[in-house]
Amino acid sequence: MGIKSFQGPREEVKKEYKAPILVEDYMTKNLITFKPEQSVLEVMELFIKHRISGGPVVDNMGNLVGIISEADCMKQISESRYFNMPILEKNVEHFMTKDVETIRNDVSIFDAASQFYKGHRRRFPVVEDGRLVGQISRKDIVKAALRLSGQNW
Repeated sequence: MGIKSFQGPREEVKKEYKAPILVEDYMTKNLITFKPEQSVLEVMELFIKHRISGGPVVDNMGNLVGIISEADCMKQISESRYFNMPILEKNVEHFMTKDVETIRNDVSIFDAASQFYKGHRRRFPVVEDGRLVGQISRKDIVKAALRLSGQNW
């Protein structure tokens, strides 16, 4: 004769996934941004001061219009050397990258990881309706993966 259980039938346990998985949950929201009319010299000083290698360029409405990076500044430095002139007071607009790959805030970190892998970028500006709302980096995705490592997805 088998052992009988007097506990009755057990309720099926449903695992609810509670960990956040969207870009907006892991993105950096407080960014140092630049304006198209700022001088490249001022931007380079801000790069050093804040220990960053680039940043988004936004208009007065907060719309993303480009990205300025150390590499863009190298062009300015190179041109000034070529013409044997001091670094000129040219605007960010002249050197920034205007065709910027972005990511939406409602994308999952898994899709973001795929976009990073395919695009070979280190960070993406996060936009909502054309407005800059944050930035997500490879490191942010790795942190998210570590946080989710105990979860099933």
